[in-house]
Amino acid sequence: MTAFSAILLVLTLRLFPRMPIGRFAVSVALGAALACSAASQKAYDNGASDTQIKIGNVSPYSGAAKEYAAVARAEGGYFAMINDGGGINGRKIVFLTEDSASTPGKSAELTKKLVEQDGVLLMFSSFGTEPNLEMRGYLNEQKVPQLFVQSSAAAFDDPQHFPWTMGFFATFHMEGAVYAKWILQNKPEGKIALLYADDDTGREYREGIYDGLGDKAASMIVKEVTYADGDTSLEAQIAELKKSGADVFLNMSVGRRATEAIRAANAMDWRPVQFIPNASLSITAFLDPAGLAAAKGILCNARSKGWWRPEAVDDPAVREFLLWMKRYDREAKPRDQLTVAGYERAQVLVEVLRKCGDNLTRGNVMKQAASLDLSLGMLRPGIRVKTSASDYQPIKDLFLIQFDGEDWKAIGPTVKEQPSN
Repeated sequence: MTAFSAILLVLTLRLFPRMPIGRFAVSVALGAALACSAASQKAYDNGASDTQIKIGNVSPYSGAAKEYAAVARAEGGYFAMINDGGGINGRKIVFLTEDSASTPGKSAELTKKLVEQDGVLLMFSSFGTEPNLEMRGYLNEQKVPQLFVQSSAAAFDDPQHFPWTMGFFATFHMEGAVYAKWILQNKPEGKIALLYADDDTGREYREGIYDGLGDKAASMIVKEVTYADGDTSLEAQIAELKKSGADVFLNMSVGRRATEAIRAANAMDWRPVQFIPNASLSITAFLDPAGLAAAKGILCNARSKGWWRPEAVDDPAVREFLLWMKRYDREAKPRDQLTVAGYERAQVLVEVLRKCGDNLTRGNVMKQAASLDLSLGMLRPGIRVKTSASDYQPIKDLFLIQFDGEDWKAIGPTVKEQPSN
């Protein structure tokens, strides 16, 4: 007799002292069998089975944003490690990742293919603000999880209207607000030049900066200009910003555009205090091409530990990450921070799927994704992955870093999420 049956026997004899023991034993055996049967039942939606879990992803392996494919390669490498260890609850991960070629509109087309033809259980870490916004309506209509999108737009934390879509990192708005408050504290008389993309991401950075500066924004921002995808160069924008006399440069340009802006400012001998967004912090992808000397002194923000300095390997989590990278992500460049971003996203998805157990339905995937509270080895201590049914932004905190010409160094405490003004 199991412990469960014994407890049930005691309780029932107290409630029904005249019931014959033989009849009760049959009842207990039947009840226990039914309970075990119910517990062992498995539930699957498209993309899940006894042997595998299909995960869809769209990333720019070619084209103007191809550097960001490093995130997807890291995710694939992490899943390969999990599969080598036996998978998730005995199931292997099948990571189906498609190349958007950095082409507008192609991500939505590929997402439909992954859902309708390849039959994935969920979409995971697809790249870009605009592409994910394009996919969001379709995926929510189909009730397919759109997890940990590769964009920090605040729009992806909206469980009331889009319960199947979840972001990952602290928002663009928060990044802008934190930079603005640093300027107020450290350069209160500063004159600010602002560069940002003429798109949803750029406008969110701008809104965060204005909210962070509050009533000082009008007097401190002396010039702001935008750039568009079709611009062949940022030299005209940088020349205009330099002419303003600004001594603080909020360079909210993303990826290769950040490289162009850093290079152009250096060529024009303009040396303001400069900030770039987290999306542009990769030394390998964006600072090296700009020139490390030109990038020296730039400020940015991060959530993860560094691993390049020799003393970093004293941390067991850093050693584990470096060993994983050597074995499972051999294409990764040693100083590409995009790699750790993919590593962390994949870690969190694996935790979600483990929590699902044998109930691999899309509804349960979202339920588990919306009930996280965990730490990751490569996140700075104190920064956690935390969600709830009303909170779809897993990582809310960040800290400021500064580039010393060789590597990023932390320059302050962890900044907790701050409400906009």
